[in-house]
Amino acid sequence: MNGPSYYSLVFLVLMSLLKDLHVFCGADPTDGFTPVPLTESNFELQKPCDVQLEERYSYENGVHRLWVYADDKPHDPNSYTQPRTEIQIGGLDYSSGVWQFQGYGFVPNGTSGTTIVQIHGAAHGATTLILRIYNGDMRYYSSDLVATDLYDKWFRVNVIHDVDGGKVTVFINGIKNLETKDQGPGDLHFKCGVYAAPANISYYMESRWRDIKIYKK
Repeated sequence: MNGPSYYSLVFLVLMSLLKDLHVFCGADPTDGFTPVPLTESNFELQKPCDVQLEERYSYENGVHRLWVYADDKPHDPNSYTQPRTEIQIGGLDYSSGVWQFQGYGFVPNGTSGTTIVQIHGAAHGATTLILRIYNGDMRYYSSDLVATDLYDKWFRVNVIHDVDGGKVTVFINGIKNLETKDQGPGDLHFKCGVYAAPANISYYMESRWRDIKIYKK
């Protein structure tokens, strides 16, 4: 019963299970997607309307650093929105299909009450997705917890928007942490940076981004 053939069979079964586990763990959110070419012209910067860009943004060694203060003005003198310094992915607005944002983000300790990733546009409301940082944790808008303990470390963010399927999926460091219905079709685009929440914000807000990519199916 416990001869060589038995142990050989057990070994083969274990190897098969480990192989399946490796394939499962090795799955990447970008599998099956095609990269969309990006140039500098696609990175459109928004910042408080009364300051120069270099007072709220820098780009060094491949890292976009964006910061804003709670008492800064909106990006437009005619706007009543909260202050922001954001990268808007321009020239790649979409209204159908399956699209994906990928970037590596970094949020320094103390930044709180700020949106760091969003899908702007929706059939109902101004946005389809808001990912905010509160005390080092990431939340969907101000409610559902998406990820924890993100201060002072680089983390990978993948956001997949299936417009026709009405679904948004968020991966943090390759793990699916959120799947939710979207807000209906619209004129849509991705953004990242810092955009103050309506309440409970820190005076200083900052995020950094590198290796930003867009994919589609």
